[in-house]
Amino acid sequence: MQSNIITKSFRLEDGREITIETGKLARQADGAVVVRMGNTMLLATVVSNKEAKAEVDFLPLSVDYQEKFASAGRIPGGFLKREGRLSDHEILISRLVDRAIRPMFPDDYHADTQINISLISADKEALPDALAALAASAALAVSDIPFNGPISEVRVIKLDGQYLVNPTTQQRDEAQLDLIVAGTIDNILMVEGESKEVSEDEMLEAIATAHRAIKQQCQVQVELMQEAGKTQKREYNHEDNDPELRQYLFDTYYKRIYDAIADISDNKNDRKEKYKAIKDEYFNSLPEDHTVNKFVANRYFSAMHWKASRDFTLDAKKRVDGRQYNEIRPIWSEVDYLPAAHGSALFTRGETQSLTTVTLGTKLDEQLIDSAMQVGSHKFILHYNFPGFSTGEVKPNRGPGRREVGHGNLALRALKAVIPAHDQNPYTIRIVSDILESNGSSSMATVCAGALALMDAGVQIKAPVSGIAMGMISDAETGRYAILSDILGDEDHLGDMDFKVTGTAEGITACQMDIKVDGLSFDVLREALLQAKEGRLHILNKMKETLAQPRAEFKQHAPRFVVLTIPKDMIGAVIGPGGKVIQEIQRETGATIIIEEKDDMGHVSIFGSDGESVESARMRVSNIAAVPEVGSVYEGKVKSIMPFGAFVEFMPGKDGLLHISEIKWERLENMEGVLEQGEEITVKLIEIDRKTGKYRLSRKVLLPKPERAEGASEGGGERSERRSDRGEGRNDRRDDRRDDRSDRNNRR
Repeated sequence: MQSNIITKSFRLEDGREITIETGKLARQADGAVVVRMGNTMLLATVVSNKEAKAEVDFLPLSVDYQEKFASAGRIPGGFLKREGRLSDHEILISRLVDRAIRPMFPDDYHADTQINISLISADKEALPDALAALAASAALAVSDIPFNGPISEVRVIKLDGQYLVNPTTQQRDEAQLDLIVAGTIDNILMVEGESKEVSEDEMLEAIATAHRAIKQQCQVQVELMQEAGKTQKREYNHEDNDPELRQYLFDTYYKRIYDAIADISDNKNDRKEKYKAIKDEYFNSLPEDHTVNKFVANRYFSAMHWKASRDFTLDAKKRVDGRQYNEIRPIWSEVDYLPAAHGSALFTRGETQSLTTVTLGTKLDEQLIDSAMQVGSHKFILHYNFPGFSTGEVKPNRGPGRREVGHGNLALRALKAVIPAHDQNPYTIRIVSDILESNGSSSMATVCAGALALMDAGVQIKAPVSGIAMGMISDAETGRYAILSDILGDEDHLGDMDFKVTGTAEGITACQMDIKVDGLSFDVLREALLQAKEGRLHILNKMKETLAQPRAEFKQHAPRFVVLTIPKDMIGAVIGPGGKVIQEIQRETGATIIIEEKDDMGHVSIFGSDGESVESARMRVSNIAAVPEVGSVYEGKVKSIMPFGAFVEFMPGKDGLLHISEIKWERLENMEGVLEQGEEITVKLIEIDRKTGKYRLSRKVLLPKPERAEGASEGGGERSERRSDRGEGRNDRRDDRRDDRSDRNNRR
């Protein structure tokens, strides 16, 4: 019996329906729902332990989004033929859900919690990433897990002046702006997306449009929770507290911590040592037989440090490193730092530093994509690395984590808008950012260093891009707030907002925002965006002092390229039987040739380590694809010699007959000693037979014509020459007919 199935539905503005169903699948999970839009279906489950582990003061939450290949009627590639570790795409969607969901759990809830979201049916016109957070929140709504939701998440784009929610794939591909926005009924929680140099007002209008849709989706979840009878959540106690100890510590040490912060230092290690000295003083003063719970005491010290730092910033109108609210840390940069790289840049802002390289490759270097929803390749790749030494820590190197994948994706989105089109730059481009020092805004340092490295490599980007991380500290009781430009790592941890914005001088190309406080108004958000623009332009001007525009030429050791367009029916001729022709060209020239068929034409990309090899390969491909023209002169090679003449390859794959009468002006009786096989000669195409398509060549017309014999009378000589020419013409035609018959016999 399935009598307890509950289904709720609502419609988007364009009439499409979204349904949420619970009680049918995964009933042993604490909460489970199926969200459907079109033929896209997501199964979301949530399970949370009843008790927290000892001495855990955070929420151990894991969010995993996975796309089942069967959902799109596909079988996974590879040897195992099964879904493996999450792809970067799946990790990015998992992060979108995590960032929206995590702040909504109670601060004192510390039980292990796991959210799984599976794509079980795929529809390319109903993108699942915009539904994943809705599914996760709905699963929490029908569970007894404490959660201050519901929340939801939508995609909003701007297309032809209109803002659309949860668009189709084609609409998204054509959009000027593409954002994923998450929020509650009352507030915005998270924003991430990319755009083509839009203004701050356009960004705000998109967020407002998204929030209107989010409110509707949250209300449906409230109704679902009520029908499921889950308005009362489980009771828990995951924190030990000692009110007397807390009061003592605040009375004794809060002022000292505040004063230590007020003794401003622009070095994060100095600030850490001052705070650590105060904390160590207390713990060292405890007798050996003390009964103080050190874990609890450490938590209270962290709370004091958090409050003192925020209070100082609002009281003194200065930041913990002494800067004004809108002040950017000192910046210096350098390009061409690595002589062997195709492009490189070193960008340092305060105590954050990125060493970034650009490598140019061919189509063979593209990143192959094989997922349930997408099969293809990426020509633009960006990798972000964050080693432990960048923060003075010992950390095992086990490959990129979710943070590295997310930061790299944000930087890629920031720069993607200015990368030239394929016909202007057919390279595969890989950017690698290695963070060498970090104290906040390392992803934005990657954007700045990436733009400089691209220009250093000679990639003709549309415009340089800079990025800035914004923060905010607020006090709900007094209404005071401070918007902070170019935040430190400490300010990221202590603040109520982390807002990263990238763009050119013309507009925004990408953004990422996480809001940790309720009730952030659109006026404050607009103020933050405008302050971010001011800082972004300041950083951009600093970058231009190092390199203002792309270099006119690629580095000497960078690969060269040329792109040709040939008729589609000539692709086979360039490739040759079994690839013989194209392999021979690559072997003899040293170039790499890649042919694609698109737009009903053949697109030939030729890459080489130097200009000479590229030009040699280009000429050979052009000759193969070219159409022979009567009257044109060609450099040919004698392929075979016959009694009546020679066959000459005057273009790759094209042979013509050089008749014995067309070799020299003098009459030749036979071909002995006249030409040699393999000999290179210059010939002119004098005829293309309309019926057979055969080519007739001449060599003698390119040679000086001998002068007539001395002493011959002018008139008689001319008549004699005309008679001789007519006789020779008749003989040539007879010879041609005889030679054609002989040619056919020989070819048989």
